[in-house]
Amino acid sequence: MFTVCFQGALLGAAMIIPLGPQNAFVLQQGSRKQYHLMSAFLCSLSDTILIIAGVFGGSALLSQSEILTQLITWAGVAFLSWYGFGAFRSAINYSNLELQAVNQVATRFRVIVTLFAVTWLNPHVYLDTFVVLGSLGGQLESSLRPWFTAGALTSSFIWFFSLALLAAWFSPVLNKPNSQRIINFFVAGVMWFIAFQLAKQGLNY
Repeated sequence: MFTVCFQGALLGAAMIIPLGPQNAFVLQQGSRKQYHLMSAFLCSLSDTILIIAGVFGGSALLSQSEILTQLITWAGVAFLSWYGFGAFRSAINYSNLELQAVNQVATRFRVIVTLFAVTWLNPHVYLDTFVVLGSLGGQLESSLRPWFTAGALTSSFIWFFSLALLAAWFSPVLNKPNSQRIINFFVAGVMWFIAFQLAKQGLNY
């Protein structure tokens, strides 16, 4: 059982650690110390729901509904493109005054809504949790599935909280205008890259 748990942890890490919208958003919030621990928790909570649903049978729903897949894909393209544009615009116009404005304007509700959109409107998260983790975990005996799931969830919690805490730790450097400009360019690039990949997938369905 511990071997299965370790396999789940390794596979979960392989799915979560690569560059993506969630990681970029948590990094951004951590660098500003704006609800970064809450952001890490909500990312892990979303992974918990998706991984459990995938391992215990939810992968079949997504694979059988092309309309649902298309809807999620193009909603994700639209949102990620819009969010990337906002980050790009902030990077171009960044100043000390804007840095102060960003620190004041961000609210808990706005962070929660944006985070859930970044997570749940990204079809890649369903591919990772439902198709990859779900299909492999679903092939295990029923007594081993909880251990596989626990391993994958452990990787999720460790990764997101580590990313948030490290970004917050280095916030004196990362929260400077030039650093925030670089982070915003980075966030815009990630969002646009994922949106482009999703658009290609949507056109090929």
